[in-house]
Amino acid sequence: MPPPPPPPPPPSFGRGRKRAAQGFDAALDDAELVAARASLSRGRWTAVRSLLASDADDWDRRGHRVTVLAQETAALVWAQDWLLAEPDSPCASVLVAHAIVHRALQGKERPEAAREACRAAAAQAPEDPTPWLGLLILERSLGTEEDVVRLFDEVRARYPDHHHAHHLVIARLAERRADAGQDPLHEVYDFANWAAEQAPADSPLAILPVVAHAERYRVLATAGTESPDPVASGHWVGRRARQVMKAAFDWWLEWERDDHPRRHVDLNFLAHAKHCEGRDAEAAALFLRIGPHVTPAPWSYPDRDPYEAFHAARERALGTT
Repeated sequence: MPPPPPPPPPPSFGRGRKRAAQGFDAALDDAELVAARASLSRGRWTAVRSLLASDADDWDRRGHRVTVLAQETAALVWAQDWLLAEPDSPCASVLVAHAIVHRALQGKERPEAAREACRAAAAQAPEDPTPWLGLLILERSLGTEEDVVRLFDEVRARYPDHHHAHHLVIARLAERRADAGQDPLHEVYDFANWAAEQAPADSPLAILPVVAHAERYRVLATAGTESPDPVASGHWVGRRARQVMKAAFDWWLEWERDDHPRRHVDLNFLAHAKHCEGRDAEAAALFLRIGPHVTPAPWSYPDRDPYEAFHAARERALGTT
């Protein structure tokens, strides 16, 4: 794949940052994760140990749980306490690493400290893509083109269908040529199509072309070449967009799995696309499946209050306005 360019700072959630923080939960529908996170906040890291021990070989779930736990305010303190008690624990090591990554992106830790912690976690569990995911999360914002490509390859070498890693690369790749406008040949589309074709038939990576289209809209709207109103922009009504959305929605209708830990991320991207396309009936089916499990992206694109954007779209689709 061609290397992506250095990115701008990650997009904000717009005016409603405080309100959004109250309305969105990164844990989504993982009740066990919610319970373990609450225990961690009280210093009871044994619940987290049990949770992560149950994720053997389910790399998407492990990555999801570690990244969510790492965002807990006291995660680093208690994860370091755990690592001190069990220095040979790969689970403790990877949680420490991700917690430092999270703090480094907030400017509270040195990026090099995060890199060292991720490398240490990777050395303890060579087969686990999660330490490399931590590095990819860090370098998606702070690293070079070569860093992002190299780390994505490290993740894929351990788990080719890693959901979060693909989303990170698509978000980064979409930032290439911000002034190019709606180019249907943009490399982000080629990458998304390639990744979707490489994935197994039941993989949610089938939704990646929709994700690519939304991420490209974020970049264009931020650059001022698209309307800041995604519905008014026309970004979702061209021939290519309609083909992408129809194929993704048809795939979703036949998707029988309902256990992927990040499936609500995909459902939110697809509901957003159908709303912007003006397909209210299809959007309504997706909103019903999403329920309370809302994600800030892509509702915040380009700099919108995601809480207001989601609920306005949902009310329109369900006819409750």
